[in-house]
Amino acid sequence: MNIALVGMPGSGKSTVGRQLARRLQLPFVDADHWVEQALGCSIREYFEREGEASFRDVEAQAISDITDSGPVVIATGGGAVLRPANRECLRGRTRVFYLFATPEEVYRRLRHDQNRPLLQVADPLMRLRELFAQRDALYRETAHDVITIGRPSTAALVNTIAAILQPAPGPAA
Repeated sequence: MNIALVGMPGSGKSTVGRQLARRLQLPFVDADHWVEQALGCSIREYFEREGEASFRDVEAQAISDITDSGPVVIATGGGAVLRPANRECLRGRTRVFYLFATPEEVYRRLRHDQNRPLLQVADPLMRLRELFAQRDALYRETAHDVITIGRPSTAALVNTIAAILQPAPGPAA
């Protein structure tokens, strides 16, 4: 089974994904790391040099390749849902969980992070609100399940997802 985590930058996709993969004994792939390995440079460098559209092309190929590679837990980049083809690929090939976080929660987590190209602006909270307004409906369209992250521990989020993935017990014989 392929499982994908979508959500805003900083919503915990990589952290939860890594723990979930360990729990389910599946490989874990961080799509952003996959892309960086394919590019031979950081996403930030590539973004600055080639632009967002070119990055999104590389990201789309990565998502297709990863979801085609067998059972895996994948943490997508925050903007992966911007392309309809990515949304279709993720929804069709994986069980998608949207890790829902408000822009304010994400800002609290990311306010000191210098490695997020979309947040290197004068007002990162305003930028997060804009991204949320642009992406929330796309995350919801892509997801099979929405998990509100709030303040529970990573372990609690992993337990919630694992419980959803458990098949319902059959009728007693």
